[in-house]
Amino acid sequence: MSSPQKSKAPLAILVLAALAIAGYFIFRSSDADSDEGRRDRTAAVAVAPIERRAIELRRVFSGALEAHSKFVVAPKVAGRVQDIPVDISDEVHRGDAVAILDAAEFDQAVRQAEADLAVAEANLAEAKSALEITLRANQRTTTLRERGIASETEFDNVQAELLARQAQVKVAEAQVIRAESALESARIRLSYTRITADWSGDEDRRVIAERYVDEGETVSANEPLLLIVELDPITAVIYVTERDYGLLKPGQEARFSTDAFPNQTFLGQIDRISPVFRENSRQARVELSLSNPDHSLKPGMFVRANITLDRVEDTTVIPYAALTRRGTETGAFVINEDSKTVRWQPVKTGIRSNDSIQVLDADLSGRVVVLGQHLLDDGAEVTIPEDATLPEAP
Repeated sequence: MSSPQKSKAPLAILVLAALAIAGYFIFRSSDADSDEGRRDRTAAVAVAPIERRAIELRRVFSGALEAHSKFVVAPKVAGRVQDIPVDISDEVHRGDAVAILDAAEFDQAVRQAEADLAVAEANLAEAKSALEITLRANQRTTTLRERGIASETEFDNVQAELLARQAQVKVAEAQVIRAESALESARIRLSYTRITADWSGDEDRRVIAERYVDEGETVSANEPLLLIVELDPITAVIYVTERDYGLLKPGQEARFSTDAFPNQTFLGQIDRISPVFRENSRQARVELSLSNPDHSLKPGMFVRANITLDRVEDTTVIPYAALTRRGTETGAFVINEDSKTVRWQPVKTGIRSNDSIQVLDADLSGRVVVLGQHLLDDGAEVTIPEDATLPEAP
C-alpha cells in the first residue's frame, strides 16, 4: 500500500511544469508586444502645406425677396367699378388709367355747378349794372346840390343807394367765387372716377401684383383695387445674429442664388440695416438691393445671400483639419526640417473659410499634420507616405 505523500508527488510535478510553460508563453507575448510598441513609435501621417495668402470670412444667409416699393391703388370716391383695363402681371406706366368708376352722378354734379356759376355771374353783371346807374345818379345829385337845387335829403338818399349797390356787387362777386369753387370741386370729384397709377419715384414702369375687385362691383372710398409693385431693383431681406451684425455695413456686396434659377448668380448690395434686434429671435433685419432688369426674380422667392464679412490679404493659413487639442491648448503639429519628427505648436486662430483657418500669433512655414495627430506628441517620429501630402488650397 503506497503512502499519501508518494501519490501527491506526480501531481506537483505536473503543476510546476504547467506553470513553467505558461510563464514561457507569457514572456514571449510580452516581448513581442514590446517590440510592436517600439515599432509603433514612428507614426504614418498625412500632411499639408502652410500657406501665406488671402483668406475671407464668408457667411451664407437665407432670406426672401420683397418688392422694392409698393403702390396700392384705391379710389378717393365711392362708386361702381365700370372698367379695370389691367390685370395681374401687366406692366403699367406712371399716369396710366388702371380703373374707371361710373361717372354719371359726378358728371351731373359738374353740370349743376356750371349752372350755378352761370347764375352767379348773371347776378354779378346785374349788380354791376345797377351800381353804374346809381353812380350816375349820385353824380347828378352832387352837381344839383352844388347849384343849390337838390336838397340834403335827396343827396343822402342817393349816397345810401350807392353804398347798397356797391355791397350788392361785392356779394355777387363772392357768389361767383363760391360757384367757381363748387364747379372746380365737382370737376375734381369727376376726375376721381378715372383712377390712375400715380406713384412717386423716378421709375416710369411697374407691374400689377394683385387685383382685388372686378367690373360691376361697388367700392367705397379708399378701398384697395390693385397692388402695383416695383421689381427693378428688387429687395432681399435677411436676418442676422449679433455675431455677424457688427461686420455688416451699407454698400457691402453680396452674391445671391435661388432654387428657381440654380445655375445663375445675382449681384446685390446692402441697402439698410435695422438698428434694433427682434426680441423673439434676437436677429436684426437687413435689406439688400438686387438689379432685376428682366423681372425674373419675384417677391416671395427664397434666396441665399453669400456675403464676404472680412478679408485679410496676406496671412498664415493652415488646413482646419490640422487643428487639435493637447490639454487646454489648441495647436497643430508642424513637420520639422528633417521631415522625420514633429513639434507641437500652440496657435491662436482667426478667420475660418471652408477648410482653411487663419493663424494669428505664430509665424509658421513648412507643413502641418492633418491626419494622425492622435498618435503624436511633441518630438514624435513620423513617416510621410508619398501620397499623403495634400495639395495647396486654390
